[in-house]
Amino acid sequence: MMRRRTPLLTGCTALVLALGATACGGGGPVSAGGGDKALGGQSVTVAGVWSGTEQENFQKVLDAFTEKTGAKTSFVSTGDNVSTVVGSKIEGGNAPDVVMVPQVGVLGQFAENGWLKPLSETARKSVDTNFADVWKTYGTVDGTLYGLYFKAAHKSTVWYSPDALAQAGVEPPKTYDEMLEAGRTVSDSGLAAFSVAGQDGWTLTDWFENVYLSQAGPEKYDALAAHELKWTDASVVEALTTLGKLFKDEQLVEGGRKGALNTDFPGSVEKVFGPKPEAGMVYEGDFVAGVAKDQFGKEIGKDANFFPFPAVDGGEAPVVSGGDAAVVLKDGKNSEAGMALLEYLATPEAAAVWAEAGGFISPNKNLDPASYGDDVTRATAESLVGAGDSVRFDMSDQAPAAFGGTKGTGEWKILQDFLRDPSDPKATAAELEAAAAKAYKG
Repeated sequence: MMRRRTPLLTGCTALVLALGATACGGGGPVSAGGGDKALGGQSVTVAGVWSGTEQENFQKVLDAFTEKTGAKTSFVSTGDNVSTVVGSKIEGGNAPDVVMVPQVGVLGQFAENGWLKPLSETARKSVDTNFADVWKTYGTVDGTLYGLYFKAAHKSTVWYSPDALAQAGVEPPKTYDEMLEAGRTVSDSGLAAFSVAGQDGWTLTDWFENVYLSQAGPEKYDALAAHELKWTDASVVEALTTLGKLFKDEQLVEGGRKGALNTDFPGSVEKVFGPKPEAGMVYEGDFVAGVAKDQFGKEIGKDANFFPFPAVDGGEAPVVSGGDAAVVLKDGKNSEAGMALLEYLATPEAAAVWAEAGGFISPNKNLDPASYGDDVTRATAESLVGAGDSVRFDMSDQAPAAFGGTKGTGEWKILQDFLRDPSDPKATAAELEAAAAKAYKG
């Protein structure tokens, strides 16, 4: 269960000065008004990967900050390669004040380069009050807190067509083995069980991470993520074997392994929620809902729903997350106003602005769940926040990009090869270890 919302009890004095009294209020979602315009005449430049609807909705948060403080804002979309774009802007003397960083590894790189300002005392106190410790851990490099996680992704959700499951007479499963059995029943009713986006290697890393976290447990997950545990460990071979049960079963995977390798992420969602459904279920994060709704007109909760990624071999059900952390650059022209923005982003009030707009989950445990516009998003958010410190950040996002984040190489390619031929999990584990050792050493 999600904890009840409580008012901020610490760090409020500075927030009142910069953001206005409502920053410390309790109760439900708060309007953006009431600020004292203390930053009038100043401006803040923010860079991040978002575009389209996500950028529009984040702009609503920035507009609320402007209304409260008087500071003008501008957003620059970087595309996927945040580190390269930001690095070039710093070198060119045009550094943004704030960057929304989508990967733990990139945040660490920025800190090691000496680019970041530590969070202010006000922001740190808000993080202590409003976030589980795990989010503080992922925002910290060498003992210093630099990153504030504003937007999160819940990557332990399996999305399904309620009609497909009802037609097959199956209920959302509670265990991995039950999920495979339910899938076979769905297949017997005329649809493939799962649409697998094997053309995008990152989806396969997410499959592996959920199986591994549940089966091996959080301590080994942390050790493997830091490469303190080798990928040749028996626990990795076991997880690959478990995942291989799904990949091997032609009855379960739409189009078989070859079809999966030719299906990208949007295509995998279309195969379940498009005009001509070919499968009953698709695994990926909460962002599946956005594709199903925006591209295929599905009503979330009625035409598309999810169940939590089920527990494996008696383990705990996994909660794997991703997220975007706000950081302040030292070289920004107005880093002080940038830090005031982070202090605002740390509040439930700021999270409520995007939550009401939709397409957003906040790791802020004091955000009123009523801020979310639909029951399914609310349930997804409560699942993420309710997991507390058992949440684990996407493992591949913690790895060097050469191993965990590059198309056609490293973990992405090796897991695609495993999907193509899952017959030898031990050999795949050895390949993963060789690639990881090279990347972490580099």
